[in-house]
Amino acid sequence: MKIAVIGSTMMDIVSYMDRMPEGGETRRVEGFHIASGGKGANQAIAAAKLGADVVMMTAVGDDMFGEQSRKNFQNHHIDMSLVKTAKDTSNGIATIVVERSGQNRILINPGANEKLTPADIEKAGAELAACGLFVLQLEVPLETVYAAIRFAKKHGIKVLLNPAPASRELSLDMACQCDFFVPNETELSILVNKPVNTVAQVQEAAKSLVAQGLTNVIVTMGSRGSLLVTAEETQLVPSLKVDAVDSTGAGDAFIGCFVDTYARTQDVLGSMQRASQYAALSVTRKGTQNSYADAREFAAFLDA
Repeated sequence: MKIAVIGSTMMDIVSYMDRMPEGGETRRVEGFHIASGGKGANQAIAAAKLGADVVMMTAVGDDMFGEQSRKNFQNHHIDMSLVKTAKDTSNGIATIVVERSGQNRILINPGANEKLTPADIEKAGAELAACGLFVLQLEVPLETVYAAIRFAKKHGIKVLLNPAPASRELSLDMACQCDFFVPNETELSILVNKPVNTVAQVQEAAKSLVAQGLTNVIVTMGSRGSLLVTAEETQLVPSLKVDAVDSTGAGDAFIGCFVDTYARTQDVLGSMQRASQYAALSVTRKGTQNSYADAREFAAFLDA
């Protein structure tokens, strides 16, 4: 099953520090790096590292970060035929601050990501119709996300929607057309305006979405694992206990591994279990895409 990841590409500018500064305070960082990122690109890279057949549909800038993003896709053997360069536009940028605890805070400048349009979906019809699964996020215009969902439903293609960053403007009718809806607990809380301090509260919030028509709601909860909620069942998949260094991109690692496994097995719970293990490994390393293991490294981690 070929996977089309339709979404964002960013360049991550990452600083590491003991704690966030207070208002008006200046603090020295303990480390710094620049790396390829963006939720769409992260998910595509994670899946490709594990061996998935991935085509990336995105818009990059016509600057040095855009060129670096293209090289990154090429280096990971991702089909780049649907990567668009937006003229006179900077690449998307994410400014990330990571505390010693592993907690992170992120600011986004979308840049070229705003130039990915519904017309691009229509133009790429033949290539997209050959895919069996679409993976979507919300770092590109909502109209483009909706166009991709409509295209998928017309052509019998399964859709996973990661509603990140969370937006209350997201159409529930469009979300209900997706086969998998995968928020983290914070995004879930924003979308349903309910507390998610406990697993029971996460379950209640997810059930409220299922009651409104969503099919498979999968909530990623960090160290608490992941939760599958459908009209028929609720299943908690525990996470591996690890020493977290950097949680940036862990949700994208989960989704990349989930779609790689599901594309081969069509086993939802088995895909969640493997994805939880893969995400746990990612948080033991610094960075986003740099923290994602390839198939050999992941197998060694599971065998250890």
